[in-house]
Amino acid sequence: MTPEEMGSRLLYRDGLMLIIDKPAGLAVHRGPKGGASLEDYFDALRFGLPRRPALAHRLDKETSGCLVLGRHRKALADLSLLFRHGKVGKTYWAVVEGGPDTAEGRIDLPLGRLDDSRGWWMKPDPNGLPSSTTWKVMGRMQIRPASSVDVVGAARATGIPSPACRGGTGRGNAAGSDADISPLPTPPPQAGEGADLSRGEFVKQLTWLALEPLTGRTHQLRVHCAATGWPILGDDIYGNAPRKGGPGLHLHAREIMVPLYKNRPPVRVTAPVPEHMRERLKACGWPGEPSAEVPAA
Repeated sequence: MTPEEMGSRLLYRDGLMLIIDKPAGLAVHRGPKGGASLEDYFDALRFGLPRRPALAHRLDKETSGCLVLGRHRKALADLSLLFRHGKVGKTYWAVVEGGPDTAEGRIDLPLGRLDDSRGWWMKPDPNGLPSSTTWKVMGRMQIRPASSVDVVGAARATGIPSPACRGGTGRGNAAGSDADISPLPTPPPQAGEGADLSRGEFVKQLTWLALEPLTGRTHQLRVHCAATGWPILGDDIYGNAPRKGGPGLHLHAREIMVPLYKNRPPVRVTAPVPEHMRERLKACGWPGEPSAEVPAA
C-alpha cells in the first residue's frame, strides 16, 4: 500500500485527531520480526503538523475498520483517558459460525493470558480481568447441502470447514497442528447447527452480529464469541479457520463515537465494510452500503 492509498483511507480529520479505516492484515505496530505496519505511514498522515500522529488505541492485525490517532501529545493524552475509562462508543460487525438463540444479549466472562509462550493469546479465566460484551443479531443465513459432497462445496464457498474436511480436533487449528493448546472448551451445538438426520443433510448457520465491547481486553470479542459457542468466521486462533488459506477474519470496527469535545456532540464515524466480508454479510441480509445522495441539478 502506498502512502497515498493510506491517505485515501482517512475517515475523519480535525486539529486533535484522525480516524482512519485500517485495512485487514496490517499490524498497527512493527513486530519483533519486522514487516509492514501502520506506523510506516504516520509521516504521510501528519497533514502539515510537525509531529507524526500516534495510536490512541489498537486493533488486531486481521481486524479492519475505525482506528483513532492523536495528532499531538495533549490530544493523545485526552483520547487515551477516554478509551481507558470506557467513554468511547465502539460497534463491531462480525459474521459468526452458528449463532445465539435470542436476538440480543450480554457476555460477562473474565479473560486472562493463555501463557507467556503464546504472546497475546487469551483464554477464559475466572481469576482474569472482568470483560463484558453486548451483542445483537443483525441477520442470519443457513446452508443446507443436499449431500456430503455438497457439504464440502459449501465449506469451500463460505470458508467454514465441514465435518468431512476438518480432520483435526483442535479448535482453530489445521489437522494435527497445535491441537493441544486451545484455551477454549468445545461448545455445545447451537441452534440451527448440526446434522438434520431426518433429512439426511448437514445444517450450518452464519449469523451477522453487532458487538459492543464494554471493556477493552486483548482479543476480547474473538474469545467471547468462541467461548459462547459461535466463533468468528475466519478466526485461526480461537475459531475453526485454517492457519493459511482461510476466508479472512470477519471482524470489522464498523463505527466509533468519540466524545472529545465538551460542548459538541461526539464525533461519530463509520468505516465501509471490507471486500472480504461483503459476500457473507449480504447472505445474512446486509443490504450494502447506503448510496451517496446525488444533489439535484
